[in-house]
Amino acid sequence: MSAQKNSWISVFSFLLFCVSSIPTWGSAGLLQELSPQEYFSSLQAGRASLAYFSHSVSPGAQPFLEQIENSVEALQDYGISVVKVNCPKEDVSRYCGKENTLRKAYLFRGNVLIREFPTDALFDVNSIVANVLFALLFNEVKYIETLADLQNIENTLKGRSNMVFAYVQATGTAEHRAVMEAAFVYGTVHQFVLTTEATLLKDTGNDEPDMSSARLLFCHCQWATDLAQPCRRTAMEQPLTLLNIHRHLKLMGAPLVTEVAEDPEKVSTVHLQLGLPLVFILSQKETYEADRRTAEFVAWQLLGKAGVALLSRDLVDSNILLRSNIALKTPDEGVPIKYLVLEDTDEVITLVEDKSKVKQIQEDEEENEEDEDEKENNNQDIQDDQVVEAVSRDKKRELPLEQILALTEETFHSALLETARTVVMFYASWEAVSLAVLRSYTEVADHLKGTQGVLLSRVNCWDWPGVCTKENVTQFPTIKIYEKGERSVMYDGMWGTEELTNFIMLSRVSCPLKLTTIEEAEGYLRGEFPPELSSFHHTSVLGVFSTATIEAKEAFEEAGNILSGHVTMGMYFEDDALALSRQYAVSPPALLLARSGGRSVEGIALSKQSVQDMVQMIRYELLDIFPEITVQNLPPYLQLGKPFLILFSDGDISQMESEEMLKVAKRRSQQVFVACWLNLKKTPVGRGILKAYFATVPSLPLLVWVNLHAGGQVFKFPSEQSITEMNILSWLEKLKAGLEIPSSTLSEEDWKPPLPAYDFLRMMETTMPELSLHTSHHPGEMPEQRPPESPGGDTAAPKEPSQENKAEKVVSPGRDLRGTAPRLAAREKQGKRHSEL
Repeated sequence: MSAQKNSWISVFSFLLFCVSSIPTWGSAGLLQELSPQEYFSSLQAGRASLAYFSHSVSPGAQPFLEQIENSVEALQDYGISVVKVNCPKEDVSRYCGKENTLRKAYLFRGNVLIREFPTDALFDVNSIVANVLFALLFNEVKYIETLADLQNIENTLKGRSNMVFAYVQATGTAEHRAVMEAAFVYGTVHQFVLTTEATLLKDTGNDEPDMSSARLLFCHCQWATDLAQPCRRTAMEQPLTLLNIHRHLKLMGAPLVTEVAEDPEKVSTVHLQLGLPLVFILSQKETYEADRRTAEFVAWQLLGKAGVALLSRDLVDSNILLRSNIALKTPDEGVPIKYLVLEDTDEVITLVEDKSKVKQIQEDEEENEEDEDEKENNNQDIQDDQVVEAVSRDKKRELPLEQILALTEETFHSALLETARTVVMFYASWEAVSLAVLRSYTEVADHLKGTQGVLLSRVNCWDWPGVCTKENVTQFPTIKIYEKGERSVMYDGMWGTEELTNFIMLSRVSCPLKLTTIEEAEGYLRGEFPPELSSFHHTSVLGVFSTATIEAKEAFEEAGNILSGHVTMGMYFEDDALALSRQYAVSPPALLLARSGGRSVEGIALSKQSVQDMVQMIRYELLDIFPEITVQNLPPYLQLGKPFLILFSDGDISQMESEEMLKVAKRRSQQVFVACWLNLKKTPVGRGILKAYFATVPSLPLLVWVNLHAGGQVFKFPSEQSITEMNILSWLEKLKAGLEIPSSTLSEEDWKPPLPAYDFLRMMETTMPELSLHTSHHPGEMPEQRPPESPGGDTAAPKEPSQENKAEKVVSPGRDLRGTAPRLAAREKQGKRHSEL
């Protein structure tokens, strides 16, 4: 409490300095008595004096004179002298001559009469000081009686200066005096407005005004640059005293948001000096604009109750900041800063208004951490989802995201226009698969570091759901590549680093790539063209078309748009197309497939010319004839819906086995199945597959026939026979004839996810209505980012909201602690909600 006490002493000292710096006139504390001639000859230009003219003191005037004498010192603090003028009996001048004149007090500035006061209006020191200052501060303090008067004054001040609006029950009260004394100090800075009309309180936004107490509102007219925009109003919640008014005006004059780039323990603001807490909102470079708006929103809500500072994570080296999004510093000495994890700004406001909340939040966080540690130490509590488990075990390892640009609602569209190709990963910061893929994405960024024309970026859909909805992102994670903000291609492959890197690199090349000479076409088939892909080993597809096959050419171009990033496609559409195609024993329209850097080129006639048929055909032809099955390449082979002839091997297969299996695979009549092999050393999951087939892992190598799509029967090639083409074909004939007995039969249960997919964005909208997915705006459409009302209740609740309020309801800035906030609390809650994963 000592810090708060010292701050009040400094405030009071400041006021004493303000008034004591005014030169005094006469001896303090004594009522001067002068003759009329002495009085008028002593008046100085610009100096104010209050005079009471009297022939002799009657008993009725004695109480008044006592109050006049008591007010001498108070008025002299403001450079106003108080004089009792003793009129001679024979004096019949203006001020001494009439009976009723002697019942008044006169206020002069120099020798100019400013105001006459009936003595019954000056009934105590408060009324004397209040009325005298009110008269002298005629221009600084405007008295109004109607709402129209108030609006006219506001309109003249908008964009220029602020206004202090005060309601007092009557003039001459202690509250009136406090307002006048404040106006004497601040009248050149703010326009003061006074009223005694209680109805004006309701007109200024107080639904149930307390007529029995004075009120003071600070009107932020300087912020209102449009005449149609009302001035914000912040009510002073303390009693109307000079010290409280000074304190309130000091708070209103402080910066709305203070930007901090140092240790929070060393920060001191006017709020802390005046005994109020300081709220730090933690920010980072990528989300600065959004965090700044959030801080401003919170600052408006807490104006007069607490200060708000924006603390940069990038400039402050503190481990605890990585886990928190809010910090609270109190004015009490010796009390450490409290670092917290909050979900939205409502919690921040509650934190300030309800001090008991701080302890409760910290206890909840500690309890959650203890529960989490207990789960990690208890093997029974580990989730059966391997991705979730892996992410959970590795969660304390910070990802190197420096090379991946974090995009927000404001920067998303502009970023797409700045680079030829922008790769965007849409993810949720609390979702396990997203975090696992984000790790691969950082490795891709490291591989592609320095690559011209490619920008890797990310959008956290938990923070920016509006962006993800507009981009039609309904599952996490999603990766898209945008070309100059126009066409986008979505990645639908495996999430490994190599697969992602290949997709991004292939997307850099036009699909299909138009070739104009036979030399270019042959260089393309050899893998030499385009040069940026010369280091990539991939199968190239070249479509050859003549002027008579325009329909097939157009379908091929559309197929290229669909397959962009997945395959290298070239197109040759020149007069000598027939000569090129005949080199490979086909005629236009045709496909030329170049495998292994052009060492093997296969010509395929295009019989079907619809886009979907062409896409399906290209995908099929790109599959290896005798592939090594891995986790990464299994999906496209499964999609064929054919039985599998798999050679399981504990290492690489022999050359003889490879040649014999390749002969079986190349037989056109045998393309009713997929011939492949699986290396258990490279793909350990193969052991689990064999156990599912045979209960134990049999001796290897082992040839197996399994039809996953019909019946699920598993047949084992006789171990006593050697793996040759003839033996395999003979065995397959027996299978076809039903002469072989299956070794096992797989369950007919569908291999589907245990639960339906979540529409995460819709769930976010349901649980957090303020982040409605349909209210996001493009940067150019953003309404003014200001909160709907100030803590003082500055706007009434009209039946029809104003235009400003409508705009503000569309976008509720700052409601969510987005962007920089780790969202640990939210992630934990969502994790519990989806624990069945």
